Amino acid sequence: MEGARTERFPFGVLGLVGTWGLTRLVLLLFVFKVYVFPGPDVTSDVSVIYQGWYEVLKHGTFPLDDVTWQYPPAAALAILSPALLPFLEYAQAFFVLAFLADFVVFGLLQYAGLRSGKSLRGAWVWVIGVPLLGPTVYARYDVMVTAVAVAALLAGARHPRVMGMLVGFGALVKVWPVLLLVGAVRRRAWAAAAVSAGAIAVLFAVAMPGAFSFLTFQRDRGTEVESLGSLVFHVARQYGWDGQVLLNYGSVEFLGPYVDVVSTAALVLTAVAFGWLLLWRLCAKRFLPHTLADAAFVAVLMFTTTSRVISPQYMVWLVGLAAVCLCFRGSRMALPVGLVLAACFVTVLEFPIWFSHVVSSDRLGITLLFARNGLLVIATLLAALELWRGTVSEPAPTVPSQAARTKETLASS
Repeated sequence: MEGARTERFPFGVLGLVGTWGLTRLVLLLFVFKVYVFPGPDVTSDVSVIYQGWYEVLKHGTFPLDDVTWQYPPAAALAILSPALLPFLEYAQAFFVLAFLADFVVFGLLQYAGLRSGKSLRGAWVWVIGVPLLGPTVYARYDVMVTAVAVAALLAGARHPRVMGMLVGFGALVKVWPVLLLVGAVRRRAWAAAAVSAGAIAVLFAVAMPGAFSFLTFQRDRGTEVESLGSLVFHVARQYGWDGQVLLNYGSVEFLGPYVDVVSTAALVLTAVAFGWLLLWRLCAKRFLPHTLADAAFVAVLMFTTTSRVISPQYMVWLVGLAAVCLCFRGSRMALPVGLVLAACFVTVLEFPIWFSHVVSSDRLGITLLFARNGLLVIATLLAALELWRGTVSEPAPTVPSQAARTKETLASS
């Protein structure tokens, strides 16, 4: 049957699997330091920060005196997860689990892509996008959260309750998965997400002190040197701005005059993005099979681009959601997805390879940030435009009635 045939690619499924295996082997060689990746050591967060949190969390409390702990309570599960592999050192176990999360995402996307009406384009986006970001992917727990988000979106069409439960859990791990509900039309998904998140939040609040201390630490963050707003200060430094670049709240941030103004402006842009999404939801008339994934991709793009912080690992979220979009043949997100992949490549150049140039705000560093953030801005605008066109402004395709088709057939005979 024509509808049952899957899309053919030049390399086929074996090429897809082989490319995934080869690129992931290279990533593992880098994080296990068989080979040294250029730039600062991206694995130090695992062996120093994550392991330090692990030592506190395993005693049943959150790191209350550590302002770098800025995550929802269920993030503790990701930090504690290396305990599942007690025969390995903490960092080694974490890298293996990150690799397994990557494998789960790949498996889900390949399975979805081989189904009738779907495409393997999504699996290729994941296979290509992850190595473009370098070993940072395996040295942060974001790939684990992305696995939950991808599973939620792929389950959304047929199993809204499952999607809701996964979204609720994911939101208690790193907040942003709540944006996956933007395009959900079934109340069961929203209800399941609320119940799941509420139950997990209560459980942590009762069982572990300081479960929501992260809210204060997040509120006090400044403008990180890789964010969209940071470009103001990178340029201002060329004209005598006397602020500083310091490690603050766990990231390298600008501190000094007018930083609070730019940080506030970023929050205003985020509020505008939220308002646009609300307007879109009220105006949307057509919800097609791919709309759920497309809307999630647009929402996370908006909130990533306008954030006060755009850490390299945030790009993993976008690659995962972009991959789900292109699993659907009807998705209109091909161009924005291509721009995100290009942004991934520029991201690995600015961090870690030439991060020293970013910190010093020299010509190379500024150029890289303008390129990466510019690609994200364009991708965001194009993705939002395509979502609006596909669900609001363009008329739905009309299907000729049986009488009209019969009349047309007689006229042509």
